[in-house]
Amino acid sequence: MILYLHGVPNPRQREFFLARARHTAYGGARGGGKSWAMRRKLTLLALNYPGLNILLLRRTLPELRENHILPLQRELYGFAPYNAAERVFNFPNGSRIKLGYCDTSSDVYQYQGQEYAVIGMEEATHFTEEQQQFLSTCNRTSKPGFTPRMYYTCNPGNVGHAWVKRLFIDREYQNDERPEDYAFIPARIWDNKALLAADPGYVRQLMTLPEDLRRAHLEGDWDVHAGQYFREFSRDRHVLPPYEIPAWHRRFRSMDWGYNDPCCVLWHAVDPEGRVVTYRELYVRQMRAEEVAKRVMELSRGEDIAYTVASPDLWQSRGQTLRAQGGFEGETLAEIFTKSGMPVSPADNSRVAGWQRVRDYLSPAADGEPRWRCFSDCVNLIRQLPGLRYDQRDREDAADGDDHAPEALRYGLMSRPEAPRMKEKPRRAAFDPLDLNAKTGGGYLTV
Repeated sequence: MILYLHGVPNPRQREFFLARARHTAYGGARGGGKSWAMRRKLTLLALNYPGLNILLLRRTLPELRENHILPLQRELYGFAPYNAAERVFNFPNGSRIKLGYCDTSSDVYQYQGQEYAVIGMEEATHFTEEQQQFLSTCNRTSKPGFTPRMYYTCNPGNVGHAWVKRLFIDREYQNDERPEDYAFIPARIWDNKALLAADPGYVRQLMTLPEDLRRAHLEGDWDVHAGQYFREFSRDRHVLPPYEIPAWHRRFRSMDWGYNDPCCVLWHAVDPEGRVVTYRELYVRQMRAEEVAKRVMELSRGEDIAYTVASPDLWQSRGQTLRAQGGFEGETLAEIFTKSGMPVSPADNSRVAGWQRVRDYLSPAADGEPRWRCFSDCVNLIRQLPGLRYDQRDREDAADGDDHAPEALRYGLMSRPEAPRMKEKPRRAAFDPLDLNAKTGGGYLTV
């Protein structure tokens, strides 16, 4: 029996079909043809490698049925029979595609002990990092000549946004993760000629969304996502290449202490208008207080630092725990930092007011420019700040999580006055490209 597979992949989908990295993600914006690409990729693998065991996952059963079971039944009709009880398509060459879901965090345990040479996670950002990590333990095979691999489709947002962004967008790796094992193939609606031809109005729908949603859904901007606490953040507006800080700018530091958790120290400078730029970041783990102080002082050599604010828990006596970190029972971490040449002051730890202060500094002033920016080498701050999510119990607060650099920023900005209002600069009239009488020289294109 011959199987006819209809449809021609666009260049991005073709790139996805040829990908052989241990982990390959495909996606970004809406309308990029991700579900079709995932189904076709797994079907081609099943056809080309006899006896291949494949698992295709969506978060919920209704999504699985609508996006994959029904389309695969149409595409594979008469060639690969579908066993509804097991949710498996059986191919004549012994390959099989099993379809599953993980509606709750514990649903992954139904795959414990099972072996899948290929795992496809549709809408990977709907899965938690713990689910992905557990499923990766099932991604193995004893089949000679085939390397186990996982494929992901994804859009910005949802519970898995942070881990997908870390691995595939920011490419920040930890433990035994290897950069060469991860590949990301961006997908945009502009790549999907079939959708553009069939429904040209879909692009207009995406373009009419509010700016933050448009950035996520149309442009595939991973700095914007559903549930995001700071939607004001934009790499284009808030991240600068490093430059020489003028000597007359006031400098200060802020620190979110951690030993087993990360410790983050940020360096800031204030210009005469009250704008703040964060120009340096130290991000370490399991480093004792005096070691952190020594490193901070080395990095600050030659700089006039006005003050350093730190998380208030440095003033708590920690007894046995403190001794393990290089101190004495009854001595506070603040005392250790001071003795090590880095005097610290307790930061204002008001969470809601502090996050609002950060929001004010992220927002544009009267001249349209933000009141806060950071250098591009503050990589953890740039990664974590847009990743903060609302606390579901208090939407005025940010949820706890991977937030050590933003906490340090909050402490720093709370040590400053409320965001100043800038004097509005006069603006030139906007240039209208349809006005044939408009002048076109010398900077008339400003808005």
